[in-house]
Amino acid sequence: MNVNTLQALAPSAAGASSSGATAAGPTSKLHRRDYEPQASGPLKTLRILDLSRLFAGNVLTQILGDFGAEVIKVEPPAGDTLRAWQTEGVSTHWKIYARNKKSLCLDLHKQRARDLLLDLVPSADMFIESFRPGVLEKMGMAPEVLLERNPSLVIVRISGWGQDGPYHERPGFGTLIEGMSGFAAINGFADREPVLPPMYLADGIAGLYGASAVMIALREIEMNGGRGQVVDLPLLDPLLAMLGPQAANYRLTGRLRERTGSRSTNAAPRNAYRAKDGRYVSLSGSTQKMAERTLRAIGRPELIDDPRFRTNADRVRHAAELDAIIGEFVARHTQAEVVSVFEKAEVTCGPIYDVSQILTDPHVVERELLADYPDPEMGTLPMHHVVPRLQGTPGTIRKPAPWLGQHNRDLLSELGIDAGGYRALVESEVVVERRGASAGGDE
Repeated sequence: MNVNTLQALAPSAAGASSSGATAAGPTSKLHRRDYEPQASGPLKTLRILDLSRLFAGNVLTQILGDFGAEVIKVEPPAGDTLRAWQTEGVSTHWKIYARNKKSLCLDLHKQRARDLLLDLVPSADMFIESFRPGVLEKMGMAPEVLLERNPSLVIVRISGWGQDGPYHERPGFGTLIEGMSGFAAINGFADREPVLPPMYLADGIAGLYGASAVMIALREIEMNGGRGQVVDLPLLDPLLAMLGPQAANYRLTGRLRERTGSRSTNAAPRNAYRAKDGRYVSLSGSTQKMAERTLRAIGRPELIDDPRFRTNADRVRHAAELDAIIGEFVARHTQAEVVSVFEKAEVTCGPIYDVSQILTDPHVVERELLADYPDPEMGTLPMHHVVPRLQGTPGTIRKPAPWLGQHNRDLLSELGIDAGGYRALVESEVVVERRGASAGGDE
């Protein structure tokens, strides 16, 4: 691409903005949305008792809740630990991952509270917990006890390492799993330490796997006349599965995969490149045609027949040289210019965004990948869209995250507990209600 062509390009072609607009307040470009309390969804008949804490279980039930399931968060008096993950005093994680849920606050150290929970089990379709293996049994709620109360119950047991095996009694936060699974060993650069992900990768993947697992278990019950069962959902297993053929490759070669930063070991070119304005682009030329288009786009078509770059295997062997050539081109232009050049050449290249750019990107805004929802603490709260999108039976965001114990009265009234009985439970601290406990909540 020559200089005249570059000068003719609109600088905003990549859709990036450096305006610094935030999601809250009058500068937000996001669409404003209201909660849809009257909406339902394809899972509207499902009831879930969710005793899990932190992230994996909350991801699992947020997905099902978005599609209409009644998710009852059974919280301890201190609340789900996710409430304590705060930014500037606001529990943003809780607000997002507890949307569409109800809160029942029980002190399960007390036998009366455990009895109340067991009395709700017959009305539930799923029971989800993330205690260390063995704790549920000590509480008198072993799977066989729950299944005796409700033979069709799907029980999800989230843990670090699983319900059996030499490590099953160890505590297992996602950080440990991200290290032991082999992920950190291949993440980062060869001359530096292994890099743990800066977010809850193991938990998030486990939550996604868990959502599919419970629907498989329900399908067995509804279509094949099956019974309830236990879903053993450790954080380790899903992340190890996502690493694909690492073990097979090691068996074949006897070599460990080195850390290569953003460069792929399977195809080239593939990397992150720094533009003139200090921003970055990501480029993947993972097919022969895409690699050839890349070389033409940077004005180096003669390299297509260069022995170093003729085939993918050649390019992988000489990836550092190829990256230097592409990097020199990118460094002469802004992020927006680079993306536009490659888009015109039909090369798979895009901007590497920070969150300020995500919030103002026209594709994100138009498709409402993020939208602003009313929030008493923030004014508006940017939340991600329901994922995935179903055309005929879409999910909805019906209500904000609940305050602690917000739905105690309604849920316990199903068990025949009247106003006087509820007051007695509160006075004995079997149940706890704390309005405004970092949530918002609908009335």
